[in-house]
Amino acid sequence: MAPRSTIILCRHAQAEHNVDLDYSIPDAPLTRLGKMQSATLPAQIADLQKEVDLICSSPLKRTLQTTRIGWKPVLDRLGIKNCITVPQAQECNGFPCDTGSSREELEALDEFKDFDFASLTDDWTSKKGFYAPDPESIRNRTRWVRHFLRDRPENNIVLVAHGDFLRNITADAQGPSEYGWKNAEVKIFHFDAETLDHEAFLVHDENRVATGGYAPTSTEMDVEGVDKGAF
Repeated sequence: MAPRSTIILCRHAQAEHNVDLDYSIPDAPLTRLGKMQSATLPAQIADLQKEVDLICSSPLKRTLQTTRIGWKPVLDRLGIKNCITVPQAQECNGFPCDTGSSREELEALDEFKDFDFASLTDDWTSKKGFYAPDPESIRNRTRWVRHFLRDRPENNIVLVAHGDFLRNITADAQGPSEYGWKNAEVKIFHFDAETLDHEAFLVHDENRVATGGYAPTSTEMDVEGVDKGAF
């Protein structure tokens, strides 16, 4: 157990579903702007990239793309095969934009060919059971990810994930954070020593960079869709 570990959380850059609040796009990938946002990360946080010992990524397309482009110096140094794909860090909601692609589909795409997708089980795209979008399942899943990060031997760990997931993984005893994560934003946390053995809550240390503006997450898109009479 490594209670002093630095946990570096990063939201994906702008994805297609962020543009028009269209959550019907399957496994929404980055836009051209999102790729450009990701490409600015290496220069903006060059010193931090030198300190990273492990990089983990949600296996949705937009997070994999953000990882490959935005954390390229880390992947070049540690080897892209050593990036851990963490299906448990997928986005919380059950919309098509938040549902990942099968291992076979991802492995067939050239841009992802060097990632190790051995962690992707057949049920990772099911949005059922452990991956269900209800609050209790989300609490259990985000706690699982915190424990996974807590138990890693590395000192400086990056997790590239999604806005709603990041709000839930940074929950405290009162519930999920209400912070609006920006696209390609990077924030640094450490584990709360008092809750380390059970919840392993994360405590915010500092903000590092945000290359894109705020874009609503799927939960907020759902609310806006209702307001606009889309349902």
